[in-house]
Formats: sequence, C-alpha cells, structure tokens
Amino acid sequence: MTQYISRAITVAGRSSLSYFNRGFHISLTNMAIQVGDKLPSVDLYENTPSNKVNIAEIAAGKKIIIFGVPGAFTPGCSKTHLPGYIEKAEELKSKGIEEIICVSVNDAFVMSAWGKDKQADGKVRMLADTNAVFARSLDVAIDLPVLGGIRSKRFSMVVDNGIVKEVNIEPDNTGLSCSLADRINV
Repeated sequence: MTQYISRAITVAGRSSLSYFNRGFHISLTNMAIQVGDKLPSVDLYENTPSNKVNIAEIAAGKKIIIFGVPGAFTPGCSKTHLPGYIEKAEELKSKGIEEIICVSVNDAFVMSAWGKDKQADGKVRMLADTNAVFARSLDVAIDLPVLGGIRSKRFSMVVDNGIVKEVNIEPDNTGLSCSLADRINV
C-alpha cells in the first residue's frame, strides 16, 4: 500500500478523496454543484489568454445563466446547444437574466472564433476553461478521449448573486435534454 498516496481536498466547499498512483488519478467526490451552493471563484479566459475574468466576480450582484459544453465546434454544441441560447437570449434577458455565459474546456482563441462563427456577440459571452479548473470545481469534468481528454459534462445553471438557484446536468453527461435553453427556468 505504500505505492498509494491519498489526501482529502476541498472543491467548491465539498470534500473529495483522491488516490494517486504513478500518474493515475481517481476522484471520489460527494457530488456535483447543487442548488444553494456558492459559485466557485475561478479564473476563465475571454478572447485571448491574457484576458482573465473571474466567474464569481462576474456573477456578483447579477442573475446569470452559465452553460457548459463538451467542446467548441462539436456537432451537438454547434447545432443545438449554443444556438438555442443565442436564439433565446433576448427572451431570457427580458425575464431578468443579465448575462448568458458559455463555458468550454478549450482555449480562449477557439472560444472567441466559435462565438464569432455563431454570431454570439452581445447575446452569449464565450469563456474558456483552459485547464478544466472550473469544470473540476463544479465536479462536472469528464474524460472524453475522442475530444482529447478532460472536458466538461453538458450542463446549465441559473446563478443569482453568486448562489446557484438551478442546476441541470445531462444524465448521460453529453446529451441534449435538460440543459437546453428552452428547458431552463429563470
């Protein structure tokens, strides 16, 4: 057993027990972010790697929607998920949503290009979670080798002044059902 090192860590207020063995990592966490949890303070990137923004600071004093996707320019994300929020942006904002934010484990340049391609400007803010720090802090990180490794499960949430009021994580992690724009309650 001396080959195993174990330690308890805390992510977004929940403890996690992790086992490390020669680079192999298994995490046993209590559960993903839930209604009533405080949004973690994590830096994301907008447009370029030098433009760092903190998601908790963005959420402070506002009612926002954050939705996460497995990858920019992927079929479900590009054909359904992001376009749904772009199309419903005006309607959602008329109901008190101040910002709609799309987060993906991609680099800032890719997220910016994807936003331009989908004409998201002024409707959906495109933020890059370059090292999956945000996805891990919400406990929605998933290993998707077909997309190059660690990505985000597909999810949506309503956050009011930094507190999660609604969270929808796709039951199969990547499907298109409960996290879509027409299913979110604001």
